[in-house]
Order: sequence, then C-alpha cells, then structure tokens
Amino acid sequence: MLLLWVSVVATSALAAPAPGAGGQRRGAWPDAPNVVLVVSDSFDGRLTFYPGSQVVKLPFINFMKAHGTSFLNAYTNSPICCPSRAAMWSGLFTHLTESWNNFKGLDPNYTTWMDVMEKYGYRTQKFGKLDYTSGHHSISNRVEAWTRDVAFLLRQEGRPMVNLIPKKTKVRVMQRDWKNTDRAVNWLRKEGINYTQPFVLYLGLNLPHPYPSPSSGENFGSSTFHTSLYWLKKVSYDAIKIPKWSPLSEMHPIDYYSSYTKNCTGKFTEKEIKNIRAFYYAMCAETDAMLGEVILALRQLDLLRKTIVIYASDHGELAMEHRQFYKMSMYEASAHVPLLIMGPGIKANLQVSNVVSLVDIYPTMLDLSSDPDELTNIATKFPEVTYSLDQKLRSIINYPKVSASVHQYNKEEFIKWKQSIGENYSNVIANLRWHQDWLKEPRKYESAIDLWLKAHSDPKKFEQK
Repeated sequence: MLLLWVSVVATSALAAPAPGAGGQRRGAWPDAPNVVLVVSDSFDGRLTFYPGSQVVKLPFINFMKAHGTSFLNAYTNSPICCPSRAAMWSGLFTHLTESWNNFKGLDPNYTTWMDVMEKYGYRTQKFGKLDYTSGHHSISNRVEAWTRDVAFLLRQEGRPMVNLIPKKTKVRVMQRDWKNTDRAVNWLRKEGINYTQPFVLYLGLNLPHPYPSPSSGENFGSSTFHTSLYWLKKVSYDAIKIPKWSPLSEMHPIDYYSSYTKNCTGKFTEKEIKNIRAFYYAMCAETDAMLGEVILALRQLDLLRKTIVIYASDHGELAMEHRQFYKMSMYEASAHVPLLIMGPGIKANLQVSNVVSLVDIYPTMLDLSSDPDELTNIATKFPEVTYSLDQKLRSIINYPKVSASVHQYNKEEFIKWKQSIGENYSNVIANLRWHQDWLKEPRKYESAIDLWLKAHSDPKKFEQK
C-alpha cells in the first residue's frame, strides 16, 4: 500500500526544504496534503463492495467510495495481526521482515514510512492499536506458534459465541476504540488544525476483532462476538449467507488443524452460525461509525478538502466460513481487506480491480468465481499452470529454506522459553489455552514435544546452489 499513497502525498515533501520558522510554509508545502490513515482489525474487505455491502449499513465507507477510490482486490500480506502490520509499516514482504507470528515483528527502532515522512517535515501522530513490533501478545500465543510442528492437536480457543447488550441506545460498545477515536478527533481540533505544515495522523482500531473469552483458560483467546441492539439493527439478517462446509473427513489437513485448534469441529446450528456472522457484521458497523467520527471532524474543521484519507485493515475475518472464525488463512474472508482512499487528487467514485496488497504487491491470485465457497482444489486440475506459478514463486523466494527457518526459529524459541521456566515447565504449559485437552493425557503431549525437540532440522540444506 505504501506505493499507492505515499507517492501521491510525499513527492512534493521529499523535494521541498524544511518548513521555515515564523509559521509560514515554503516551497511546495502549500500544496502538500495532510494524511489520515485509519486501520481496523479483522475487517472483511468484501463488505465494501457488492454483494457483501448489502448485509450491513456502512455509511462512512460508502461516503469514501462515493468521494474516492476503492480497491476491489486488496489483500493482506500475512493474515495475522503483527506480521500483516509489520509488512504494512515496513513496505516489505513477510519473508523479509521475518515476522512469523504475533510475537515476532519489526525491531522497535525500525524506520517506517511514517518516520520517513516525519524526517521530511510532516507532523506525525499515532493513536490506538499499532502491533507491528516484536515482543507482544501472550505466552500462550507464542508457545502455540512455536510448536505447530509437534504431532498433536490441541484446542487453543473457546468455542465461538455471541454476547448481546440488550440496549437499543448503547452506541459505544468497544470503549477502548472509542476512547482512541476521541483522542484522534481532539488532536485534530486542538493541534492538527493549527499546524503550518502537513500532518500524518494514524488511528488503529481493535474492532471488529472478536472479544476475549476468559472461559477458555488462563491465557484466554478471543472467540466472543459482542455487540448491542443498536448495531445489530444495522444488519440485514435476510442477506446473511450461511457458508457451505466440507465434511470434516474431507478437509485438507491444514483446514482441519485450523478448525480443531479454533474449537470449531463441534456441531453448530444454522441459527448459531447466522448469529455469529450477524454479530460480526454489527461490529463492522460500529467500526464504520468510528471512521465516520474522523471524517466528520475533518469536514467540520475544513480539513477534508486538503487531506488524504485512507481506510484499510490488517486482515479479514472468517466468521464461520470454512468452519472457522478468526483469520490465519488465505481464504477470501481472511485475506481480503478493505482499501479506500479519498482526498485531493484522488478520483471520485472509482473502483479499481487491480490486485494490490498492503505493500502494493500480491504475487498470485486465481479467479475462484465458479467456486465462490473455495471448496475445490484446482491445482491438481491444471498441473502445467501450477508448475509455472511454482517456478515463478521459487524465483522470488526459496520457500523450502524459509519454511525450514521458521520451523527452526519456533523450536529454538520454545527451547529458550522452556529453559527459562525450569522445573515449573509442566505446570505452566498445562495451564495454557489448550489446558482442557492437555490435562486429559499430559504425558502423551509431553512425549510428543520431546520427540519434536529431538528431531533435527537444518535450514542450510535448502540453500540454492
């Protein structure tokens, strides 16, 4: 995405001298627009265009579509929070950032595109969720990521569920996001409006990410879709699609692994599935309202006409498609993200079908229009095309080597963590989010970890000659 908009807003800044003293702009500064970037979490990009846009009212996303350009095929570079954001903030692919999980991101001192713009004279301000540097998220989240090669299946999340606030007037459900939105709006009113040089404002929202589920253990996951009647009324129940599922016995092993670890292999009624999706859409409507607060403030302050506004998300949300919630998949619901831009120099009411990503490059996308539910593996039907694409991928990256490096990294980090715990290792690991399954047969799972640790892997053997 960096190339999509920084080239629009920063060209004049890069060529201009630093703003002079005395509250006056020099050189190209009078023409340099402000930039406001709003990034939410877990927003399915398909909701920003037809037919997805029919399921929930998103007035401010629609406002951006009417007054700007929307990208119909925008994708995350990695459908996990921290790796995706590391790619977005650095402009680098995941195999270059080496952000393999939510614990591993950019170095805190890494120079981002915002740092570069600040260097050339832009005032910068960030509010809300960032999540692109290393060292965050829970112990459970780290250990689960490091041990994906271990031969066991353990549920890591609570069963997806809904939780309703039965108040028709309850607007501010996600209090933390609203607080950060207020901070961004107040900054515009008190500081942004008074700057004599252009500014870049970033607002990071946690919605529509599911809420924490304490019932799932000490380091609980986030499997609760939570909203109020106010937002639920923005959803058109009749337009909600019940996704088709492959039988568990016919699932690809990776899909089965994801469905099991996300606690989705049990029975779900159509009503349960529809409610989960409805609550998710309602959470998207609340997200749209926060975006709207920023847009309205810009308009009231007469800043909208000289500000580039961008809305995007780090990844999507499966919302029970493919018998899963959350992300961590390259299926459309998880990988497709919104990308809308409006402001001076941006064409209005334009839809761009080009494939883009959060770093403006997405290597391959196949048209699955004859298979909208993504249940058919067409790679086996077109071996020549598959081989050609595989060779192109290998010309960019030695992915067996990268994969081996990830496996080695997971093992090394797990060993260091295990050694730091000492004799309490068994007690600690038995109380992570997978505790319900682990405590049934602890020796079985401890043995599986021991076998995994003894297995030797060497990334160097995948070096290209």
